[in-house]
Amino acid sequence: MASEPSPKSIYDFTVKDIRGNDVSLSDYRGKVLLIVNVASKCGLTQSNYKELNVLYENYKNKGLEILAFPCNQFAGQEPGNNEEIQEAVCTMFKAEFPIFDKIDVNGKNTAPLFKFLKSEKGGYFGDAIKWNFTKFLADKEGKVVARYAPTTSPLKIEKDIQNLLESS
Repeated sequence: MASEPSPKSIYDFTVKDIRGNDVSLSDYRGKVLLIVNVASKCGLTQSNYKELNVLYENYKNKGLEILAFPCNQFAGQEPGNNEEIQEAVCTMFKAEFPIFDKIDVNGKNTAPLFKFLKSEKGGYFGDAIKWNFTKFLADKEGKVVARYAPTTSPLKIEKDIQNLLESS
């Protein structure tokens, strides 16, 4: 039985959007991507969404895309279904960047994209995602170049985003 070829970049993945439609990440080829596991009821929610919105507003027309993946694995802080999550994210947090299907980021049901992200950039205490709002930054070629802790403010990584946007 032939094994699947190992993914080389995030462009090798297809994910589901919040409405259940397939989205090939190759659609984002040539963009800098900030991929985040999000939750609506976390202590980090307000500040992260606020700053992610600022980054998106400032850089969406320069080639940045933010991909948010709701996850309920940390203290049950994303309990809603996709419709409820979308309502909260759009109404309470005014997010304009794409929100995807609720996923697992750890354990046996880890979404393939997050398995890949973790294999490319492990954390300080192994590969496991420690909490909501872990952030991964990918360059225009779909290579994962950085991982940031949940407590790292999105605006603190603005310089890294600018550097990737300016590189050809």
